[in-house]
Amino acid sequence: MDESNSADFSRRDEGEPGDWMLPSAALDRFEPPENMVLAKVVEKEVVRYGFNIGSLGLLIQPGVGSEVMQMPTIWTLPGAPPWLLGLINLRGSLVPVYDLKLVLGLEARSSNAKSLVLVFDQGDKAVGMLIDDFPKPLAGLNLLPNLPHLPTALVGHVHTGYVKSEMIWLEFDHGTFLNGLLNIVE
Repeated sequence: MDESNSADFSRRDEGEPGDWMLPSAALDRFEPPENMVLAKVVEKEVVRYGFNIGSLGLLIQPGVGSEVMQMPTIWTLPGAPPWLLGLINLRGSLVPVYDLKLVLGLEARSSNAKSLVLVFDQGDKAVGMLIDDFPKPLAGLNLLPNLPHLPTALVGHVHTGYVKSEMIWLEFDHGTFLNGLLNIVE
């Protein structure tokens, strides 16, 4: 590099005419032309999915992968608590399946009820739960100022509640809930 070019660069750093602006300064100076139409920002409404366990409405946490399947063959585990129904084979992974109605002390499942399993997560983290019906898409949920009285087993695993059409939907942390159940068994 010759000396004339290096002198050129040093002059630009000193604030003389012809200096480059910082990008933030250049953006601050932009003024749209008078005939330019600016579009309104449209906020996308967040859609959540909720499922029912008896009369309870529980929300699937944002970002948690889940899938629903018709009742597969469940292999029972000798000596397991009654709410741990057993294991299913899901694409080569053994997935425990729980009956939350039994854990929460809700009325027992009727024999003609739909037999669906909601599986959370994938691989080694996957867990299944019996549910009453397919999860529903829910938009326009309104935050509850206070949580309602919760079944004892849910305390500490629900931190937020919402309401829509007079139905309460609880933000359910399935991970901490199931870890708590596993600690009971050990």
